[in-house]
Amino acid sequence: MAASDNDFFVIKALEDGVNVIGLTRGTDTRFHHSEKLDKNEVMIAQFTEHTSAVKVRGKAVIQTSHGEMTNDAE
Repeated sequence: MAASDNDFFVIKALEDGVNVIGLTRGTDTRFHHSEKLDKNEVMIAQFTEHTSAVKVRGKAVIQTSHGEMTNDAE
């Protein structure tokens, strides 16, 4: 595993009901985990051998080693 494979990312909910959805690796991409965050809740996570992508639905700040972004979805 490369050092970047162990990077953590942080998601801070800016509103109630932000959904964080983990997607699987492999030939078929599937949802495998979901969390719901309320306003000001923070989730710290990392990609794993099972998780290749994360979908964030709702207003949130997302911090990674590549920078910070805000999902201003209405």
